[in-house]
Amino acid sequence: PRPPMTDKAKFRGHSDQPTISKIGEVAFARGERINVEIFALTYGSIVRQLLEDHEDVDKVNEQLEMMGYNIGVRLVDDFLAKSRITSCYSFHDSAEVIARAAFRMYLGINAYVGNWSENRRSFGIVFEDNPLTLFTELPESSKGLWYANTLTGVIRGALEMVQMIVECKYVRCVLRGDDTNEIRVSLKEILVEQPPPDEE
Repeated sequence: PRPPMTDKAKFRGHSDQPTISKIGEVAFARGERINVEIFALTYGSIVRQLLEDHEDVDKVNEQLEMMGYNIGVRLVDDFLAKSRITSCYSFHDSAEVIARAAFRMYLGINAYVGNWSENRRSFGIVFEDNPLTLFTELPESSKGLWYANTLTGVIRGALEMVQMIVECKYVRCVLRGDDTNEIRVSLKEILVEQPPPDEE
């Protein structure tokens, strides 16, 4: 079931790219750090357990996405508090905030927005580094696995909390032999918050 909307649904700010990038850098510098190697190994153990529990890698991809979704719907409060971004006026602005601020803030990596569709309802988040995939190689038996599919769920869950229903999927992954990583985000619907009915 879809989580209830909150005041976060009023999320609206401008897409001043240098400022957005700086927000991510400052929040990352101030935030609590965990050892990147421990982070990668812990995530890897979760993926391995899912592979043991589910023989079908498509099922594992679904489980990773849902795990990320559950994180994303809860992460918005933390992101807004740390970034002090109060508004995003458009889907385009939201794309820039995710790539330039959120990826830097939580993963410590640089990402950028590209490959917009002609109707401007779909874009790619492109990034070379990914701490989740550190020390990782996909075995032949897991070639269909999107190892870091948790990130697609985080994005979907976070955007849903600001009234944007999206589809997120990996289209390129370094672990699969691509030259970079890319997550495709497609806007399906912008929800309109309905006022509560008047009490009689």
